[in-house]
Amino acid sequence: MPPKVDLDKCTGCGTCVDVCPNEVLEIVDDKCKVVNPDDCTECESCVEECPEGAIALEE
Repeated sequence: MPPKVDLDKCTGCGTCVDVCPNEVLEIVDDKCKVVNPDDCTECESCVEECPEGAIALEE
């Protein structure tokens, strides 16, 4: 399952984009957006590194 982004918490810092090994995420309009959900390997790098706790993996 692809990551889910809480846009109310996301500050658009880009940390998630930097740590994602598969380019699943991009910053669009100053917020994180899932752009390649099929490429997600559920490594949880984005979840662990998001300073705002704005990303979670859906189950």
